[in-house]
Amino acid sequence: MQNKERFTLALKGMAMGIAEVIPGVSGGTIAFITGIYERLLLSIKAVLGPGVLQAFREGGIPAAWKKIDGDFIVSLLMGMAVGVIVGVFGISHLLKHYPQLLWAFFFGLIIASAVYVGRQVGKWGPREIAALIVAAGLAFFYTIAAPAQGSEALWAVFLSGLVAISALMLPGVSGSFILVLLGMYALIINSVKQALSAFDTSSLLIVGTFAVGCLLGLATFSRVLTWTFKHYHNTTMAVLTGFMLGSLNKIWPWRQAVSWRTDSHGEQIAVMERSVWPSQFDGEPMVFFCIALMLIGFGLVFLLERLGRKA
Repeated sequence: MQNKERFTLALKGMAMGIAEVIPGVSGGTIAFITGIYERLLLSIKAVLGPGVLQAFREGGIPAAWKKIDGDFIVSLLMGMAVGVIVGVFGISHLLKHYPQLLWAFFFGLIIASAVYVGRQVGKWGPREIAALIVAAGLAFFYTIAAPAQGSEALWAVFLSGLVAISALMLPGVSGSFILVLLGMYALIINSVKQALSAFDTSSLLIVGTFAVGCLLGLATFSRVLTWTFKHYHNTTMAVLTGFMLGSLNKIWPWRQAVSWRTDSHGEQIAVMERSVWPSQFDGEPMVFFCIALMLIGFGLVFLLERLGRKA
């Protein structure tokens, strides 16, 4: 693999990492529109499957490395690690001070992504249309569902990782928002911050337990998705398109909080929100800038698609 390809993959991984930190935005969406989605699934399946051990016995480390597409996965993971750090420390600032502008950008990006994925359906029949409607309905429901009460118990942290990792592989489904619904978002984000900045032992334990849950989820769900892509390609694409369309409600730029909670610092955090028109927004709607950022997000998808074809 050439250095240029490694750099391009790292950039895509960074974009995925940033997306995974933002509730409502899916890293799987970024993987899909950059053309690495199915390759990522196959690599995850190989890393966490028995085939890599057989390859190692037959040809040593070089054979095992080739089996898991090692250069690809390492370049992507390095970019994702940087993206997560940028997201945890940088995107949180934008969400706090310029939320509607950030949401507007991602709203345009997800609309274009849904169009792009929908174009991958070879033939739209009754089954594909039904799959799209059901998936969109489920995604919309999860955007309005009431969050659960989180827990610091390690079993709860493990299960949250197991469930939330689906976002890495399902475009339109946000792992961060799943953590919000489970009531675990603040705990995981704060634990990551503490683990990175202060090497706090309890935080490291929580992050490690969460990571183990993610690994198990990857090992199982990657096989399910690989099988559906192989045997039900058009239906799977229709489902992914539905997930993206249904999730748009979560990233609508103009929302009003309907319930709140108090975090560990005594600050009020919105728990549930509802979408409103810009004229009903409690604050400066910044309609012009939001529309401009929607268009930028929309156009970025086709730029990422072009990069995906070149890589």
